Amino acid sequence: MQPLPPHGNLVAELRELRRRGLPGLRHCTRDALRETAIAAGLCTGPDDEQTGIEELLGAAVRRLAGGHPVRDDDSCDPLARAAAHSFGIFAARRGVPGTDRRKAAAAVYGVTTERFRKSQEHDVVAELAAAVLAVAREAGVGEAPGQVVVVGDSAAPAPATPPAHAGPPAAGPPPRRPGARPAAAAPVAPTGRITVRVCPIEEVRDVDILVSSENTYLEMSKTFRPTVSGALRRAAALRDASGEIVDDVLSRELRVWQRTHGRAGMPVRPGTVVATSSGALAAHGVRRIHHAAIATPVGDGDRYHVSPAVLAEAVRTSFELARHESEFLSLPMSSICFPLLGAGRGGLPVETVARRLLDAIRAELRRDPSWSVLLVTPEESHARLLTAASSAP
Repeated sequence: MQPLPPHGNLVAELRELRRRGLPGLRHCTRDALRETAIAAGLCTGPDDEQTGIEELLGAAVRRLAGGHPVRDDDSCDPLARAAAHSFGIFAARRGVPGTDRRKAAAAVYGVTTERFRKSQEHDVVAELAAAVLAVAREAGVGEAPGQVVVVGDSAAPAPATPPAHAGPPAAGPPPRRPGARPAAAAPVAPTGRITVRVCPIEEVRDVDILVSSENTYLEMSKTFRPTVSGALRRAAALRDASGEIVDDVLSRELRVWQRTHGRAGMPVRPGTVVATSSGALAAHGVRRIHHAAIATPVGDGDRYHVSPAVLAEAVRTSFELARHESEFLSLPMSSICFPLLGAGRGGLPVETVARRLLDAIRAELRRDPSWSVLLVTPEESHARLLTAASSAP
């Protein structure tokens, strides 16, 4: 790994960038930021340095948040929130003047703009510089985008590879202020990598997007069925005090989408992905559910046909939709969870699904390594197949 620039050089460049904001990056001194982005594998040189530096800063801010998505609410580490406001990482702040970005960052701490400028802003810049260096160090251990890390279940400890909140302390930054909330354990592998976890998908926590497998009519499974679709429908439903379902959120929102797009009672093209809210799963840190239409009913509808090629299309479309939602809904999303799409009743062999999913996900991570991906299955034998597929030539 090439030597990283000194912490002080990054601090100086970040101070200039804070004034100009991300749209002014090309007009800033950025030698140290470019060197660090190259070391992190996010760019190769001048041609793609702006995109690489922006990805580097986004990863560093997520690291300050303990590996969690950065949200503009009290559940998020204040230092990460202030950094996201200060540098325009939040989509809604990207083109905002520096004075307004500073005002929003000061509001995170409940202080005046001038007080923030003289005090907390120094900490924000210094710790962001340290996080930038840590991201580059963690990327330099020889792991390519799409490496598979296997953990046991939803309560298992973090993978053996360094999680997003770990790593040696960087020299130079001031200590975190007393009373600041410590960083939580990262729920998914660090950015650009894939975790395989043995657990039901409805038990996944703190992952922005869960992907559900649907038929081409976007009809979710009944809530009592032991399928991914049925489990997510059941877990996302809103209930009254007695436990009775009072709002079948996911199914209702899918019907609205079908009516709006003129597809009520009609199939969609295999590989189509439709997004809904997460209903009650929002309390578990889930932002969106992506419904991938991959199964075509056969005969009387008691069997389904799944084409292997549809899996790659669904993965590609889900990532594309996630990037669109992240930008236009101002949702700073960075993690996505896939089940073994297409391996259910009448579907494909698990070995085929594992190979096709991993190939498609790795292609997306090569294109955009800022995402963390979780693959879940309740069956340990299926997790072993995923592991075997990850090492196949």
